[in-house]
Order: sequence, then C-alpha cells, then structure tokens
Amino acid sequence: MADNYRVLTRTYRPQSFDDIVSQEHVSSTLKNAIKQNRISHAYMFCGPRGVGKTTMARVLARTLNEIDSSVDGESLSQTLNVVEIDAASNNKVEDVHHLREVVRVPPQSGKYKVFIIDEVHMLSKSAFNALLKTLEEPPPHAIFIFATTEPHKVLPTILSRVQRFDFKRISVDEIVRQLSKVCEREGISIDDESLHVIAKKADGALRDALGLMDQAIAFCGNTITYSQITQALNIVGNDELFEFTDAISDQNAEQGLLLIDRLLKDGVDIVEFLVSLTSHFRNLYVAHQDKQMHLVEATPETKQRYQKTAQLFSEDDLLRMLHIASDAQTKIRDVQQPRVHFEILMLKLVHMSRVKNIQTLLNEAAQLKKKSSNRVESQKSSSPQNPEEKSARNGQSVQKNGVEETSQTNQPEERSGLALDTPEENNELKKSPEIPQTKAAETEVTEEEDEGINELLMGKPSLGYAKGISTANGVKKKERVEPKQVEKRTLKGIEDIENCWQEYLDHLSREVPLLLYEQVNRVQLKNLKGSEVTVSASDEFARNLIEENQKTLSSLFKEKNGVHVRFRCVVERTKKKESAQLNPYERFRELQKKDSQLRSIVEIFGAEFEY
Repeated sequence: MADNYRVLTRTYRPQSFDDIVSQEHVSSTLKNAIKQNRISHAYMFCGPRGVGKTTMARVLARTLNEIDSSVDGESLSQTLNVVEIDAASNNKVEDVHHLREVVRVPPQSGKYKVFIIDEVHMLSKSAFNALLKTLEEPPPHAIFIFATTEPHKVLPTILSRVQRFDFKRISVDEIVRQLSKVCEREGISIDDESLHVIAKKADGALRDALGLMDQAIAFCGNTITYSQITQALNIVGNDELFEFTDAISDQNAEQGLLLIDRLLKDGVDIVEFLVSLTSHFRNLYVAHQDKQMHLVEATPETKQRYQKTAQLFSEDDLLRMLHIASDAQTKIRDVQQPRVHFEILMLKLVHMSRVKNIQTLLNEAAQLKKKSSNRVESQKSSSPQNPEEKSARNGQSVQKNGVEETSQTNQPEERSGLALDTPEENNELKKSPEIPQTKAAETEVTEEEDEGINELLMGKPSLGYAKGISTANGVKKKERVEPKQVEKRTLKGIEDIENCWQEYLDHLSREVPLLLYEQVNRVQLKNLKGSEVTVSASDEFARNLIEENQKTLSSLFKEKNGVHVRFRCVVERTKKKESAQLNPYERFRELQKKDSQLRSIVEIFGAEFEY
C-alpha cells in the first residue's frame, strides 16, 4: 500500500476554471473580469456544501497571480501571496485585528495579495465591524474572497461591499459523468445504476460523491456492483422500493410486513427508507405522464420500470400515497416506537381505498338514483290527472289475481240506477254496516302509538295541543285547544308567587318533561319585580335549561294562574343547611313541601310525625 495515498476529493480537485463542474455562470464572469482588468476588491461565494466555492476562490487566486500549475490548490496557502483563513476557528476580534496588520504588507511576488476567508458567517458581530473599514477601503494590492453556506447570517453592511455569486447544486447527470471520468482514470469497473445511486446520495455535492466513491472502492475493490454498493453505503435500493410498491398495489399486508422485517434486520434506517420512499412516490407520480420523464433522475431501465409501475395506480392514489409518506417522514423522528409507526404507514397504504373503486360506487349510486326517479315519473304519468279520468278509472273493472272484479266504489252508482228512487232503501243503504274499512283507522292507531312513544321519551306536549278531529282524508291531526278560563290572580309580592307555586309545580309535572320539572322544582324563589320573577339555581345547567324553556314555563303559569310572568334565573351556590340545624318536625314539613305524594297522605289520613 502506498504511503502517500490521497483521497479522490483531493486528487481530482479542479486546477482551472474549465475544470469546475456546473458553475459556468461564475467562472465565465470571473474570466471576463480578469480579461478586462476589472477585478473587484471583494467577492462572496455562496452556495451549498461541496459545489466548488473554495475551489473557485483558489483558482481565482492562482489566475490573478499567475501561479504555475505544478503548485496544487492546497499548496497555495504556503505562498506569501495567498492567505487562507478558517473563520470557524478564527472568529474573534483579535483575529481580525491581526488580519488588518497583514493586509498592509504588499505581496512579495506577483501583483495581488488574496485573502480567502472560508465560512465567513461564523465571524462574530464585533469581528465583522472590525473588518468593515478595511473591507470598504482596502490597499490596492488586497483582494478578499469570502465563502459561506449561510449568507443570511452575514451582516448587510458586509454584503453591500462585495460582489456576490450564488453557486448551484450539481445535477445527478453531471455528477454521473464526472464519476465516470474518475473511474475510467482509476481503472474501476462500475455500472450506471451504481453511479446513479452514488450521485443521488451525494445530494448535489460533487465532493460528497467522490467521498462515497472512495468508500465504495474500499468495500468492493476495482469491480463495483449494484448489490454491493447498496450494502456498503447502507442505501435503500430500487428493488426494495418497487417491492414495497408491489405489496401496496396487490394489497398484500403480509408481504409488506415481511419486507419491513427484512429491511430492519439488514440495518436499514427507517428515516432513510421513508426519505427514499417519498422520492419514489414522487417519481411514480411524474412517470404517470410520459412527457414528464425528464424530471426523473434515473437510468433508462429504471425509468421504464417507473412507467410500468405507475400504471397500477391513478394520479389521485399516487398523490395520496405521496402525502401519507411525506407526513410520516416528518413525524417518525418524534415517536417512541418507529417500527410500529412504519408498519402502520404500510398498512394505511395497503388498505387505502382506491379512487377507482370509489368512483365505481358513485356511478352505481347515480344510476340507482336515476332509475328511482324514472320509476317515480312513470308512476306519476300513469296516475289520473283529473276527476274525469279518476271517475273513468272507477267505472272500469279491475282484474285481480286473474279474476275480474268490480270496484266497490261502483256499487252505490249501480244501485242508484236500480232502486235508489225510494227513500226507504236509500236510508237502509246509509245505515248499512257493510261499508268497506279504509286506511284511516290504521293511520289513526299508528299516530296514537307514535304519540305515546313521544310522550314516553320527551314528556307530554306543550299546552294548547290535543287530539283533533279527523280531516277529509281520514287522518287525525292535532289542533290547538283553547285554554280554560281561569280566575286571574293578583300578584303584589313574592309571597303571592309562593302561595300558588306548589300548584304550578304540580301542573308542570304533567305538562313538561321530567328533566325540566326537576330543575324548576329545585330553584328558590327570590324576588318579584313587575311581571319578572327572579329564581336562583345551584348550577349553570339549570339556569340554561330554564332560560331555553322560558316561553313554555310562562305560558303554563298563565294557564294555571291567569297572569303572565317572566322567569329570570340566577346562579347562587350556597352552603346547604346541616340536618342537625332542623328539628324533626321542620324536616318533616320540608319533606311534605318537596314530595307531593307524602303531602297527599298527610292531608287524607291526617298523618303526624311521632317523635
């Protein structure tokens, strides 16, 4: 083994503007600025990790000072003309003060002295302020290049004094092409599927991709296969994702549970699998439309596989699956049993109702509704529309069970044509008991039964309604009963209300539901002001119930006493009197006031309390 082995990220670091991948908008601008001699005194390179910010700064410093290519990028800091500072470890005001002293020293060789400050957002606010004046008016030989992944943390006063360049993520296809060149130079045999796995795992960072390639070479050797690289990098492969999708399409929960068990035994992280599953459902949704296949970053064989699997689901189903997987991905980090929630996710997807089945049910329901409406219209068209047609139908014979019979409504007309001229037979016909029974009686019985059930469940109806007479159709309806004339009382104080209160409660017990009666029975009479009676209840429930039934209670009071009053209920939570404070006779009288049956026994039999 060679002692001076260098990893791929260091070996294949770009040395010129043309070697930098996918950042042509930055390299072209800098090359034109150098050509036109319009070099700015400060630049800021922003972007995600591993996209070439520091490399671009080194290439710019090399080009400005015309440093030979034999000196690689890492050796540039050893020259006196290029100074690299890590702001993560040199972020104090003293470090900036030292930098200001170094800036004054002109370059030993070359034209410029370049200061590269990496991760500049790590500088403290005091350090930024100390650097501000030097950055605004630097010496003519000084050029500052800042690199950061979080430009929003840099002070606006700094941003306003630099030229900012935003680096973009490197696409999967460009990373695959770069990795292919590296493997060709290193003599590594690798298939396209493995290259795509590494490129997608790198997440747009070429430096991360080269690091993963180094790891794969160390595990697999010079020949890298797809199965080996998924095992080496602990990556969820496409085969597992498509197997998971097959279990969902077949609605096979057993297959899904076995797959989850195998994945967890192989050491697959649940969060990583959910991330890959969300991306997998996204690709299936995109693959549902052939024109959008360029949005799927995969090999041509995998794209065809996506197109074939996408046809097993509708777009609505794929959208729901994508939403469920994405929601589980955000919540799985906070649960105590990730495996159980992972299995619940799988069961949701397996047993999820398909839009196709729901649409079929809706269509069948619409057809059934249409048939029902057509049947009703046909019945209406076949029914008589006027009295002439009705009488004509009554005059026709009706065939029933294969035997032709004459309608009973025709019998009086036939007899009127024969012997109804004599008044005796006419009277006999009117008195004849052989009159066909109509459905009115059945309807009346049914309504009485319903009325009894309603009274049992909801209490007796409000005052003023009772059974009425039958209508022209033979169906009895309830009609308003005029209240009986009662003697009008004179209410001057709360004592008058107390005198008639017990009779009013007895009347309520027969007319209102039991729940309302019990709440009114528990209230205490407080005051009478005009026609407003103030009562107190022990809780909010009683007050709300009395307020809601205000109209009924007032009407029943007027029916019993001939005076209209309005009840106002207040809540008073008072301490109950202890039983020891009342003697037995007082307690017996209190019981008589509350229990009407006990009071009746005392009045009838003259019962007395024996003490």
